[in-house]
Amino acid sequence: MTETSTSRAAEAFDMSVDPDYPVTPVPRSARKTTFSLAVVLVGFTMFTPTMLAGAQVGAGFSFLPLMGVLLLGSLVLGLYVSALGWLGARTNLSTAMMARTSFGQGGAKLSSLLLGGTQIGWYGVSVATLALLTGQALGWESDASVRWLMVASGLVMGITAYIGYKGMYVLSLVALPLMLILGAWVTWQAFDEVGGVGAMLDIEPTETMGVALAVTIIVGTFASGGTQAPNWTRFARTPAAGFWTCMWAFLAAQLLMLFSGAIGALAYGEGDFVVVLFNLGLVTWGLLFLVANIWTTNDNTAYNVGVAGAELFNVRTRRPFVVAGVVLGTVLAVTGIYDSLVDYLVWLGILIPPLGGVILGDHIARLRRGGEELTLKIPGVRWDNIAVYVVASLAAWAASEAAFFIPPVIGMVVAFVGAMGIQVLRRR
Repeated sequence: MTETSTSRAAEAFDMSVDPDYPVTPVPRSARKTTFSLAVVLVGFTMFTPTMLAGAQVGAGFSFLPLMGVLLLGSLVLGLYVSALGWLGARTNLSTAMMARTSFGQGGAKLSSLLLGGTQIGWYGVSVATLALLTGQALGWESDASVRWLMVASGLVMGITAYIGYKGMYVLSLVALPLMLILGAWVTWQAFDEVGGVGAMLDIEPTETMGVALAVTIIVGTFASGGTQAPNWTRFARTPAAGFWTCMWAFLAAQLLMLFSGAIGALAYGEGDFVVVLFNLGLVTWGLLFLVANIWTTNDNTAYNVGVAGAELFNVRTRRPFVVAGVVLGTVLAVTGIYDSLVDYLVWLGILIPPLGGVILGDHIARLRRGGEELTLKIPGVRWDNIAVYVVASLAAWAASEAAFFIPPVIGMVVAFVGAMGIQVLRRR
């Protein structure tokens, strides 16, 4: 065995060597195909709690206005995430690493805490969803049994995140066909249940909801995860591939999940797709869908925690932080984070888009003047951009309180324009 092959073999067993480059640009030799990126990102967005959000929104609108609201929310999210996906592919860096230029070395730590912390919360929501629905299907009456399942599933779902991109790709490649086939079949059954398209159009809303709140909830389902889309698109071979894979995942697949949840609520009075399968007598298929659906999202969620943690502590491996995120998220599930899902989504829609807006505005302004995305002299804290983020978040919160327009859009646009304006002033 040559010295080079011996070195490579040693690296394969060295757990400190991370093949996913969490704090350095992804080299050309490690780039992935567009198909591979699409599989991972679509698997990420096909998520049961997104269906619950669709059901909640669906209760507030009749069918045709509902379709418009779902499309609007998905379009807002899709464009926002796709722009970040393009930037991640352009720089070959994660969101957390791009934040260093926008917020400074120290300011980026706050960004990583926010991004990683919200993903830990999502991990807990997902673990709780899986355990509660499984317990319901199997008729478990003991809270202790459900909580033990939370612990077991929380730990198991972290395995593919620990492995990295390759593990998430293989899992999504296996799970996606099952989810798409079941989703199409149940949607067809839902229309048949109510008596066809005409009867579906005649269903009246049972609650009242404004468009602004509805879009905020939709954007909130993947505001945090979508802001970290560069964690995957940094593996893209071209910026265009990064943009379009995000558009497929965060517009098309997200819209499909919202639609499935809303249709289930209208036809069966139940927004949870898995429960619909249970009620149709397809318990085994429901459980398979549930596990595939939650796992393909939760491993990406834990992966995000790992990437943010690597930036936070400036180390070249994400794996210890994946483990920490899995443990903390599982603890949150056991202690009841699931009960606060709606409020959590609203706050994610307020706090996260301004973060991505600052990063986008700052980096695009640099590109327009021909500058580098990253410089050798990154300041300790970019107080100017932190101030922009605070103002943008307050604007989104005020819009949410006043039910004015679409709060996530307001926060993102204020942040984007503010960060670009800061760059213009700095160059004068």
